[in-house]
Amino acid sequence: MKKLFSLMLAIALVTTLFACGNQQVASTTEAPAAESAETPATEPVSENATFKVGGIGPTTGGAAVYGQAVKNAIQIAIDEINSNGGFNGYQVEYQFADDEHDAEKSVNAYNSLKDWGMQMLIGTVTSSPCIAVANETSSDNMFQITPSGSAVDCVVNDNAFRMCFSDPNQGIASAQYINDHNLAKKVGIIYDSSDVYSTGIYEKFVQESEGKNFEIVAEEQFTADSKTDFTTQLTKIKAAEADLVFLPFYYSEAALVLNQAKQMGYAPTFFGCDGMDGILTLDNFDKSLAEGLMLLTPFSADATDELTVNFVKEYQNRYGEIPNQFAADGYDCAYTLKYAIEKANLTPASSVSDICEALKSAMTSITQHGLTGDRISWEANGEPNKTPKAVVIENGAYVLAD
Repeated sequence: MKKLFSLMLAIALVTTLFACGNQQVASTTEAPAAESAETPATEPVSENATFKVGGIGPTTGGAAVYGQAVKNAIQIAIDEINSNGGFNGYQVEYQFADDEHDAEKSVNAYNSLKDWGMQMLIGTVTSSPCIAVANETSSDNMFQITPSGSAVDCVVNDNAFRMCFSDPNQGIASAQYINDHNLAKKVGIIYDSSDVYSTGIYEKFVQESEGKNFEIVAEEQFTADSKTDFTTQLTKIKAAEADLVFLPFYYSEAALVLNQAKQMGYAPTFFGCDGMDGILTLDNFDKSLAEGLMLLTPFSADATDELTVNFVKEYQNRYGEIPNQFAADGYDCAYTLKYAIEKANLTPASSVSDICEALKSAMTSITQHGLTGDRISWEANGEPNKTPKAVVIENGAYVLAD
């Protein structure tokens, strides 16, 4: 019995020592991993964890050219990013929802993407839906970057940033460009008084035009209920002898203006903003009507830098057309998320709110070389810093203006 008891005691002692040794090894191997993360995750991250990015915009309806371009370009960017390691070493899932340029449908799209598990939003594409969704992302404290929602209220909340210029900035820059390049002596304006995008640009354009080397000789308006016949507005502007007509609204209505002006025998210089981009891809549009049309934009598809050349080639290969500014904005937004997430050292396990808080800070600390600017940076108010360009349509294609 003494021998048996001694044997059992020895086995128990060895077992205890072996267990303690295992605990020390586990402690040694796990500690460095915990200490290496600058931003601790809310839960352990599996090897299969992914970031989930949502997008919203019109892929059907009257503004579909904008939304489809953004959707396509984000897909190109996400594919490139995933092939090069993803966001901070994690792959990225991407879903885009159609809102038909409708505020209520945009909110529905947002809720659907939330159910999918969206952690951050690129969108929405157009201003009115963007404002509606911005109220939702603010309540959820979800990070939002809009590629082209240019109304002031799109980024009034501290969780929202934008890639495009705001409406006021487009109005100011347009007046300055027309002045600095001596494009006109007399300017006429047609704007959509029922649309926040159009009125925002118009108001700032008029303010900035004071003291410039041109005179505003006519200011004509239309509404969403009267946007098919512009002969009255054009007749008044022609009678005022305007040699340039400023059109701060979307390409679908602008195409009608150009057609009706030609029928009247009126051929001034027409000048638009980013909403004009897309007119060359409008179904059944006679591209010759747009010859000489100018628009202010941060992107030109005929630029010769390597980034633009490669993007345009890939876009054409996939989708059979030349990308517009909205595509470039969407592409840059996806890479902005990559740079900001890596700056903040985030993982997919972080909560939506934690991701948002980290990105708010990271956005003001990054500088991006993108399609829409050589050195894009952001203010805490969500506004980008970059230099605008102007393009002119020649022989059915956008060409960078002098």
